[in-house]
Amino acid sequence: MTAAHEKPVWAQSKREKNNAERVAKGLKPKRRIVPWIVLGVIVVGIVGFIFLQPPAPPAPEVADTAPVAKQIRQSETATIEATTLRQTVKVTGTLVPGRQSEVASQASGRVMAVLKRPGDPVSEGDLLAQIDRATLELQLNQQQATAQATRAQLASSQQQLERTEQLASQGLASPSTLEQARSANAALEANLSALDIAVQTAELALSNASVKAPLDGVVSARSVEPGQTISAGTPLFTIVNLQEMQFDAAASVNSSAMVAPGQPATVAVTGLNGQEFAGTVTRVNPVAISGTRTVPIYIELDNAEGSLRGGMFATGQITVAEKADAFAVSAAALREDADGHFVLKLADGTLVRQGIEIVQEWDRGRLVEVTGVTAGDVVVSAPLDELAAGDAYTLVEG
Repeated sequence: MTAAHEKPVWAQSKREKNNAERVAKGLKPKRRIVPWIVLGVIVVGIVGFIFLQPPAPPAPEVADTAPVAKQIRQSETATIEATTLRQTVKVTGTLVPGRQSEVASQASGRVMAVLKRPGDPVSEGDLLAQIDRATLELQLNQQQATAQATRAQLASSQQQLERTEQLASQGLASPSTLEQARSANAALEANLSALDIAVQTAELALSNASVKAPLDGVVSARSVEPGQTISAGTPLFTIVNLQEMQFDAAASVNSSAMVAPGQPATVAVTGLNGQEFAGTVTRVNPVAISGTRTVPIYIELDNAEGSLRGGMFATGQITVAEKADAFAVSAAALREDADGHFVLKLADGTLVRQGIEIVQEWDRGRLVEVTGVTAGDVVVSAPLDELAAGDAYTLVEG
């Protein structure tokens, strides 16, 4: 059975039937050439496209490119200048008047008048209040009269003593009589001395009936009103002098070890923005306050302009160490490699490694005193890890 008859007749195509007839006649079957023609045409088209398209233009030569300059903001640089370095200790606290006085009554009696009120300025010696003087004047007059009578008795006794001494010298008076005269005279002298003291006491009591200001200042409190009956020792007024203020501050136990009397301080007061006041440490408490672990420190402030008030809250910086004409960089500007510490210096568009030596840290480690740099050097002050010595740079604003 031939290949042409592999399929049943009903399933054969027209070409297959024609080929079967040709085989039956002894002829060769016709082959399919159309697919081969199509394939040939495709191959010829591809070859023609490859060889007939215009040649590609030559690739441009790549020129050597310069290194990319890295941008650095001006705020990320610092110019080295000789400066004064300071180590400070921070303190906080409250302002109190440097001089104040609690005025109490030194006499008993009825208050007749009160002449000053809180907020009134006073000068030393000004009358603040007047206590009834009538009883005290009577007491003084009585003591003076008694003393005067005793003085007259003493004068008579002295005359009698002189006559007795003359008689005794002539043998006309016995020794016992002379001794009695001398004893009577001595007793009168002692009595008069006591009465003189009583007179002075009465005068002082009368003087104390006028309550006067003990210092220049301002009345800050008053606890007496006209008509009250008071006794000696009763508080009446509080007077403060605001020309000198005291800053009652506190520092941590560790920081206080660096503070000593005489050190300068700068104080900023809450509510007085932009103003700073110079002061001096006068005293340092040797014992920390229980519970807070802070040490009281007392700073004297000048308040000539009168802008400070008692009770104001303030923050101060005490200068505990100082060095002039030193060179320093920020801690962020420091870099380190195998050769030691260095900074990156800006020099004609290129970053240069500038070796340095660390001397001392200041301002709680934010500034570092160094050697190896000179005034006018411009260095990178920000921690820019992507920068390295030899990099090109450009400065931009910001």
